[in-house]
Amino acid sequence: MKRFGVLLSVSTLLLGIFAGSALAGQIIVNGSTTVLPISQAAAEAFMESHPKANISVSGGGSGNGIKAIIDGTTSIAGSSRFIKQSEIEAAVKKGTYPVPFAVAVDAILPVVHPSNPVKNLTVEQLRDIYTGKIKNWKELGGPDKKIAAVTRDTSSGTFEVWEEKVMNKEKIAPQAQVVASNGAMVQSVAGNPGAVGYIGIGYLDKSTSALKVNGIEGTAKNALNGSYPVSRYLFMFTKGWPTGETMEFINFILSNAGQKIVAESGFVPLR
Repeated sequence: MKRFGVLLSVSTLLLGIFAGSALAGQIIVNGSTTVLPISQAAAEAFMESHPKANISVSGGGSGNGIKAIIDGTTSIAGSSRFIKQSEIEAAVKKGTYPVPFAVAVDAILPVVHPSNPVKNLTVEQLRDIYTGKIKNWKELGGPDKKIAAVTRDTSSGTFEVWEEKVMNKEKIAPQAQVVASNGAMVQSVAGNPGAVGYIGIGYLDKSTSALKVNGIEGTAKNALNGSYPVSRYLFMFTKGWPTGETMEFINFILSNAGQKIVAESGFVPLR
């Protein structure tokens, strides 16, 4: 009976080891919906050249992705902002040390319905729209139409960059519509002639019209040289220094082939 107990314990231990190995072979990517198109396209290309690799990719927001890294439930967190000091402290308390990898550059573009004749807004005008001080497009040289501001939820890295670079920490008016992703933002603006929203450059298509900010167009060149006022880096965070296939996947994204995927996804490659 005692021997059986020992054998059972050893068997349980071996099962745990093999289960851990199987889990280690899977790469889980979670987080920013802005980084999502890059992650998805890179995962598909990587798995084609690494048939044994198993990569699952999902969105959910930068904050949720970083939380998943802290909790140990994801291999890679996509984030459209840098990690906060409070998140670093929470990670260290759990014995986790998030490592950042910049994978692309992005421009956050204010977008309106294609029928809107307004083509340029200053940062101050955008701020006044979102605080509710400016309520009608006629105040900005547009039609006599009520402005419908659309914003992102607070777990979004895009929201946090917008809050920092445009809002200057002023509060967004409570009547602003809140959406959970770049895709939902595009749909909301495309379906409302009075709407204004903001998206990552990779989500721009003909269903919305991008505005210049302070007279500067949100192009790849202007994002990379820093002249566009609402530009940022996009990141992938790992739980500690990555190893194995996770490291290979990160290296792939940073390679020439991976940076080509960044460009094909509509974002700005690092070089």
